[in-house]
Amino acid sequence: MRNGIIGIATATALGMAATSAHAGDAAECNEVGFANVEWTGESMTTHMAAMVLETLGYETDVTSASVPISFEAVSSGERDAFMGLWLPTQESMVRPHLDSGDMEKLVANLEGAKYTLAVPAYVYEAGVQSFGDLAEHADEFESRIYGIEAGNDGNEIILDMIDDNAFDLGDWRLMESSEAGMLTQVERATRNEDWVVFLGWAPHPMNHNLDMEYLEGGDDYFGPNLGEATVYTVINAGYQDRCPNAAQLLEQFTLTVDERNEGESYIMDDNMDYRDAATKLIENNPELLERWLDGVTTKDGEDDALETARDAFGV
Repeated sequence: MRNGIIGIATATALGMAATSAHAGDAAECNEVGFANVEWTGESMTTHMAAMVLETLGYETDVTSASVPISFEAVSSGERDAFMGLWLPTQESMVRPHLDSGDMEKLVANLEGAKYTLAVPAYVYEAGVQSFGDLAEHADEFESRIYGIEAGNDGNEIILDMIDDNAFDLGDWRLMESSEAGMLTQVERATRNEDWVVFLGWAPHPMNHNLDMEYLEGGDDYFGPNLGEATVYTVINAGYQDRCPNAAQLLEQFTLTVDERNEGESYIMDDNMDYRDAATKLIENNPELLERWLDGVTTKDGEDDALETARDAFGV
């Protein structure tokens, strides 16, 4: 069950977990529910975690929503986990849920990321190298900044900048779209060498598919070091106690920037779906399973998770 009073089956499961790290999970843990935002990296990571859980006997359910709704779903217990908390940019969005005690940070699943405004290299070389350079070239940019889906934290930061008239951007407009829609617009602009400024982040194939540069000077809004970011997995409060085996896998489910870049390139460059890209990443990097499944068992606690997953993925 996801909501309500923890019943006798849960109490029994807690007792079993206290006595053995290999006891498996209770029946209420049969399904692991993920909230997911439709960004390439987060979607691949989420579906990959779901696939590994499925090899161990769990059912999974991945539901896509905006970032704020994903936080609400995990806090309420409608979903068990969300793997796309980017800090510091989502701090104001997530803080009420963490302070309420309804949601917990589980692990930093990606370190060394970045998230801030970017421009094509030819625009950078023409002199737009910081946030403070944008306003004097308003005509070239048509006073537009291209973002992603409505409600996204990056969009909200841009809107705050406009509302604050930061960097003299008070009369600029945010152009909201999907990730794919934004990138299509940027690619169209670069083909014509039109001027465009947009939300950029790493890891993402845009960093090698586009000749682009990140802008300096946005520290007060996107954070220091070109929006340096850490991505976290968050879980519903108490999930580790209720479902310790699944939670242990999620706690160990981390990726490096290079690993994320590899998986995302299969999606963006090779037109694979999320699960095919995740499978290929595991096939090419079988040591990932060792990292994720150390000390984890199948859902029923009867078999070693690592060997079970190796058999399932053929590695």
